[in-house]
Amino acid sequence: MNESLALPDYDIAIVGGGMVGSVLAGLLSASGAGWRTVLIDARSPDGLVSDHYEPHYDNRSTAISAGSADILQRLGLWSRLKAHATAITEVHVSDQGHLGGALIDAREQARDALGYVLENAWLAPTLRAAADGAPEVRVLAPAQVTGLLPGRHLSTLTLKGEGAPGTLTARLVVLADGGASDLHRRLGIEQVRRDYQQHAVIANVSFERPHRGRAYERFTPRGPLALLPLDESPQARRAALVWTLPPGEAEALRRAPEPEFLDALQRAFGWRLGRLTRVGERQSWPLALVQAQEQVRSRLVLLGNSAHYLHPVAGQGFNLSLRDAAALAAVLRRARLEGGDPGALPVLNRYVAQRAQDQRLTIQLSDKLVRVFSNRRLGLMALRHLGFVGLDFLPGVKDWFAAQTMGTAGPRAPWEPPVQRLSEMGP
Repeated sequence: MNESLALPDYDIAIVGGGMVGSVLAGLLSASGAGWRTVLIDARSPDGLVSDHYEPHYDNRSTAISAGSADILQRLGLWSRLKAHATAITEVHVSDQGHLGGALIDAREQARDALGYVLENAWLAPTLRAAADGAPEVRVLAPAQVTGLLPGRHLSTLTLKGEGAPGTLTARLVVLADGGASDLHRRLGIEQVRRDYQQHAVIANVSFERPHRGRAYERFTPRGPLALLPLDESPQARRAALVWTLPPGEAEALRRAPEPEFLDALQRAFGWRLGRLTRVGERQSWPLALVQAQEQVRSRLVLLGNSAHYLHPVAGQGFNLSLRDAAALAAVLRRARLEGGDPGALPVLNRYVAQRAQDQRLTIQLSDKLVRVFSNRRLGLMALRHLGFVGLDFLPGVKDWFAAQTMGTAGPRAPWEPPVQRLSEMGP
């Protein structure tokens, strides 16, 4: 049959059932556009979705900006997520070797919180459950996409997995399967990579004094160090640590005995929270800025880490991808109202144009923070110290920095009208 006359199995196929792919599926459904969507996940559904919060000392966490919380609120998901979120009411930014620092306060920004910290063990299943229950969304899992053949009017995906069809067709394919996937490479989409020559050491730590909702971003000559408050009570004494170090040091500290690790962290962070008392399971991985040279083609969009992978400083990666997903859903809703094709290149170029400024500013902020604040050159050390002075004493500078890190800078995604809350939808 002629491709132009064939009916696709789906309007939109999302490859990757992680947090970004799940959010997009929910947003597409909640937009009311009526796109027939399939979410394809290589993981088994067993154990992915839970209605119960199961805290564990070593659970990994994600920082949710205030802007991201707004998007999730409009979807009707935030009240459930917020029940186990830790509000960040202040962020203390400091430079090792210089006294003082800058303090960003939610009250100065007319916000209850600058952002939130959510354990992935609660965040990921909640987002996935919303996708599973969304109208017009079918979930295939476990199913792996082994081939992707874009066509003029539709794309053909080859799948393998229990219960998965051998092939399916869609008018638009969204690759949200992470930066490690090779599907975009097979399509000839190259990546630009800046290796930071750093590894991130990730762990949860405890200390003597309560965090009181304050997060810490500390820049050291060896790399940025962040502590994000955990547990709902402001009297809690646990935080998520992201510590960036040269590769050899990171690996040595990952393997070090607990007292040795805590002593090194204490020297780098200081005594703002008293003595560090415990560190949990430690993980580490290399850090780089990775950007796809093309985010869209006819019939194709790259989303999440497939499109851009950022350094974890300031916690911008997931939040940028969530704003991308919201904008893409809005653009595709407009295409539906105008009777357009979701995979048409002019439609997808509209999405790229809308996201260009936010992506550029967010990526530049993350990249420059790493390069300026991980450098021992005297000129850059003086420059960054002046930056802290400006951040603390010039309200306009502080407000801009706060808005950028909160994800509230620039225009909001053009929801027309507000999306239907997933919690208001029927089964």
